[in-house]
Amino acid sequence: MNSTVRLPGRIGPHALLLTAAAVPLTGWALHVVALHKRLAATRKDPLTGLLRRDAYTNRARRLLTRHGDDLAVVMVDADHFKRINDSLGHAAGDAVLAAFGARLTAWAGPRAAVGRLGGDEFAVVLRLAAERRQVRLEQLVRMLHTPVTLDDGRTVDVAASVGAAAPDALGTHDLSALQRAADAALYDGKHSGRAVVATATHATTPSINGRRAGRPGTAVWGQAA
Repeated sequence: MNSTVRLPGRIGPHALLLTAAAVPLTGWALHVVALHKRLAATRKDPLTGLLRRDAYTNRARRLLTRHGDDLAVVMVDADHFKRINDSLGHAAGDAVLAAFGARLTAWAGPRAAVGRLGGDEFAVVLRLAAERRQVRLEQLVRMLHTPVTLDDGRTVDVAASVGAAAPDALGTHDLSALQRAADAALYDGKHSGRAVVATATHATTPSINGRRAGRPGTAVWGQAA
């Protein structure tokens, strides 16, 4: 009895090369996937899921280049955040930051640049036509003043200050300049429960590390906390 196993066909040199190449390519493909996952992790803040500062800045600048005047730069700063950490603990503070991240993402939409700049500071660049600016900023203020429910069922009263700057109003598409103006506007309305839109005055206001004392005489809108 012949026990020799007969193969169904002959494997040529070309097929052998393809088979041999498949092994390292498969390993490389897995490596690339893992690399992309690690890269994505470095681009996003692990707590809020928002873009980190560098990734946010790159995306924001691309949006400003692509869409011109039909944009707004929005700065957000949580109010009384230290009080939440001190009275309820850092877990509660983390829950508030995560909730703010989710609300900003929902408000801005998937095509916006939404970043956590550090601590309780956030920034958004999104397409926002001038005629819709007031309504949309009022909506954001309401969202950021909605209490946050913790995992244990407790609710935390929250608030945030909001400042916005638009290229069509300030005559610039420079991200740094727009953020400085929006930040200056934010501090004019700090703890007021209203969004403040930057004017030409905000664009020329000196600042130290992006922060300065509030200055009266600005256009504001929104609802009180």
